[in-house]
Amino acid sequence: MSVDSVSQPRPARERALRLIVSGGGTGGHTYPALTTVRALRNLLAADGRDLEVLWVGTADSLEERVATAEGIAFKPVATGKIRRSGNPLKMVSAANVRDMGRVPLGAAQARSIVSDFRPDVVLATGGYVAVPIGLAAKMCGRPLVVHEQTVRLGLANKALARVAARFAVSSPSTIELLPEAARRTAVVTGNPVRPELLSGHKDKAVQALGLHGFDPSLPCVYITGGAQGSVQINTLVQQNLPWLLSQANVVHQCGPVSLQELRTGAAALPPELASRYHLTEFVGPELADVLALADVVVSRSGAGTIAEITALGKAAVLIPLASSAGNEQAHNAGHLDQAGAAVALLGEVTAERLRAAVAPLLADPALRARIGERARAHGRPDAADRLVDLLLATAVEHAS
Repeated sequence: MSVDSVSQPRPARERALRLIVSGGGTGGHTYPALTTVRALRNLLAADGRDLEVLWVGTADSLEERVATAEGIAFKPVATGKIRRSGNPLKMVSAANVRDMGRVPLGAAQARSIVSDFRPDVVLATGGYVAVPIGLAAKMCGRPLVVHEQTVRLGLANKALARVAARFAVSSPSTIELLPEAARRTAVVTGNPVRPELLSGHKDKAVQALGLHGFDPSLPCVYITGGAQGSVQINTLVQQNLPWLLSQANVVHQCGPVSLQELRTGAAALPPELASRYHLTEFVGPELADVLALADVVVSRSGAGTIAEITALGKAAVLIPLASSAGNEQAHNAGHLDQAGAAVALLGEVTAERLRAAVAPLLADPALRARIGERARAHGRPDAADRLVDLLLATAVEHAS
């Protein structure tokens, strides 16, 4: 082979695809990106191609830990976080001013990273860390695909909407919130869900968690406040626990903070009720099987949770986190509630309100099925594949 032939660049379809991913700060931004990278890698491998990925995020962050565990190269950039407030004057805080001073440095780092790596396409999934990389992609002439997980637009994605080559959304109702130019490039992909969550088996949950005291004639409720748990949800459940266990089997993932208090309360339950209550700090690899077992889910309403319960078609009672950025969780829950695809408890939530929301679902299998089917209509279990197709199409359009 001649030197000249070696120096000739291979056609895009034959060489490795180069992808920069940026997004993080929370699992809601990080895990959809990871799921998409996995799906893209698998698709390219089936075609005999490699994927070269660089994840750009904040140092010592969730996204760095996730990328490192996955074997993905990671580079940090300096970031500036805007702390929101209903009062604009309070946004002019010392912390905001200090962080905004880091923005020029982060922008310079981001431009250098994009220029050196020369990605075929850049994926931004939100969080303030995605802004410098998204802007650098535009400055370096690299195509940017932005993905929004929530019904409402996050601040970072709103800032990137005007420079994105394509804008992927999880809900059609998000499109009308985009700038007019971005609406023309918008595609409804859904929010990527880990494929293993879609193939659970209820019998495996019984075996893995030792749920042999569960009554198979009763419905099962899965209660979760996310990996860290929710003191609010745990307290509401504790206040309803004897009644709830008289109506259902319960798997309660409570997080570390409330674990001991809930264990103490469970120890006082009559044996016939205690046998139907499985309390655990964390649900790990068995989550898919627990979700398959669940007839009703009681949870927060973050974007990832919404994507999972709709993809699975689960009847759910949603208790939004009041302090979520831009009140996004309330909007997510309210959107499904209005469509009859979930029950949302907005505003102040009491034990009585939770009981009133759960009781009809436990008593009426047909109601559970109707809500589950409406939820499924909002779900997009193939969201990762849709987003991968969009990334590849955007890379090809730019290359041509």
